[in-house]
Amino acid sequence: MDFNYGSSFGERSPSAYETLLLDAIVGDPTLYTRQDMVEASWSVVEPIQNVGARISPTFPNYSAGSWGPAAADNMLARRGHVWRKP
Repeated sequence: MDFNYGSSFGERSPSAYETLLLDAIVGDPTLYTRQDMVEASWSVVEPIQNVGARISPTFPNYSAGSWGPAAADNMLARRGHVWRKP
C-alpha cells in the first residue's frame, strides 16, 4: 500500500510535535499522562531499575551496527536455522 497524506488530503500531515503543542495550547489533555499515572508507572519501574543497578547480569553483548551476538547465531544453528539478513 502506498499512501501519501499530502496527495490524498491536499496538505501535509502535521508532525507529532505540532499535534502535541497544539493540544497543549488549546488545553486538550488526551495526549498527556496525568501525574498520578506517571507516579504509578514509576512505582513499578523504579524497583526494577534499582535491582538492575545492584546486579551485573551476564548476557551476550555485541557492537552497535552489527548483526548481534554470536550466541544468537549459535542458538539458531542448534536447530538448523539462520537469521535472514537483508
